[in-house]
Amino acid sequence: MFIIKPYIFNKFPEITCGFTTKIGLERKEPYFFNISFAVGDDEKIVEENRSALFSSMKLDGFRIHFQKQTHSDIVRIVNSDSVPEESDAMICSESKNALVIISADCTSIFIFDSVNKIIAAVHSGWRGTQKRILEKTLNFLFDKFNSSSKDLFVYMGPSISQANYQIGDEVAELFESKYLLKIENKFYLDVSFVNYDMLMDYGVPKNQIQKSTICTYEMNELFHSYRRDGEKSGRSLGVIALK
Repeated sequence: MFIIKPYIFNKFPEITCGFTTKIGLERKEPYFFNISFAVGDDEKIVEENRSALFSSMKLDGFRIHFQKQTHSDIVRIVNSDSVPEESDAMICSESKNALVIISADCTSIFIFDSVNKIIAAVHSGWRGTQKRILEKTLNFLFDKFNSSSKDLFVYMGPSISQANYQIGDEVAELFESKYLLKIENKFYLDVSFVNYDMLMDYGVPKNQIQKSTICTYEMNELFHSYRRDGEKSGRSLGVIALK
């Protein structure tokens, strides 16, 4: 299988992080290598995909935390005893735990506090971005874990690019003009850029942020895209784990 591995965590042997693609176990269309039970794929195949993925990433024996993503601004602190609940961001300070984001265009953000040894994972589509879920996650880290922005390292995974993310007027009016592109009376939103600016506004050093420039919509041969494929789109999985 083909997994995107960010370089930003390379100097931290205690961190494992990766983002899946459509390629794995020779799966075929329409779902390809899919890790979501919610798209119509065979559940047995999805289980096999997940098992093979976590084994390949040496996460056997880890507590893998999924969440019921609803494009909310809910942030949860999880531990080895936690069960899946509705949220779109998770924070964990216990070793042998992994946090999962499921995505097919939305921005996924993975954070490591290198001093306090804390991980966080954020799912942020336009709704979560407008609700500033990343900002709320950072506030959790600062207020409840005494994190400092200078100690944070961040990976922003592949997502849909502004050029391919057309939105309606009612969504455009929720965002500052610098995040919008208007062509022939149509608006295009840069969701990833909004989240990147939140990190910068909170003082995370620029050289400690890896922002993927890969567009999930354009890279048809590699990535799932709900905007491109609709109901037949599978889902990618992004994961960050603390060894």
